[in-house]
Amino acid sequence: MSSQVITPNTEAAILGRLIEARHSMSRDVAEYLLSIDFDAVDTDRMNLLAERAREGNLSPEEAAELDSYLHVGSLLSILQSKARRLLKSEVPASSRQ
Repeated sequence: MSSQVITPNTEAAILGRLIEARHSMSRDVAEYLLSIDFDAVDTDRMNLLAERAREGNLSPEEAAELDSYLHVGSLLSILQSKARRLLKSEVPASSRQ
């Protein structure tokens, strides 16, 4: 099974570096990132692959697919964490005067 380590040049790692190049994100971008989630079809597929991995029954193609899901999920978690921090650090409009 995957070690969940993002190697330097996976698609998720490359995309993460592109996004990191921006030093700040707007509120709209932060809110959009927090709205992103895997749909039911992808969640079911991830659960199936994880179960097969626990049983030791993954084909090499399935292992690569599971790794892809894990890499994208890790990237999404990091981006959403940054978005939550940004939104939490904003001063509410009613407090500005």
